[in-house]
Amino acid sequence: MTEKTALTPKTHTTPPAKFSHGVKKGNILQVAGQVGFLPAEEGRPPRPAGPTLREQTLQTFANVKAILEEGGASWDDVMMIRVYLTDVAHFAEMNEIYDRYFEEQGLGQAPSARTTVYVGLPQGLLIEIDALSLSR
Repeated sequence: MTEKTALTPKTHTTPPAKFSHGVKKGNILQVAGQVGFLPAEEGRPPRPAGPTLREQTLQTFANVKAILEEGGASWDDVMMIRVYLTDVAHFAEMNEIYDRYFEEQGLGQAPSARTTVYVGLPQGLLIEIDALSLSR
């Protein structure tokens, strides 16, 4: 039986509870919901990348990518992304950012995605993304 491995890249804070930023078992990698927090700094609480959806989305993608790499995967290995927004008015902008980001990553095919609107993020956060991936 293959063991599960918890993943926390150096750029991320240690989770405040018994959960992981990502978990790998065999060649399956689940990236837990990530938000647009800037890389961790010793002695400082997590801070959002900025107030805009664009800033937070790009940082969230960077945070997901760090976990993928920690688990031996890349965007090319991602099978599905789930995007959670706090405002339905952000759909069009997020879709533009998503399309451009994956185009710039040089992927022929972006991962499949599902977007949901909910209001359960901490104050000031606009987006959360999780991913399911294969790893090497």
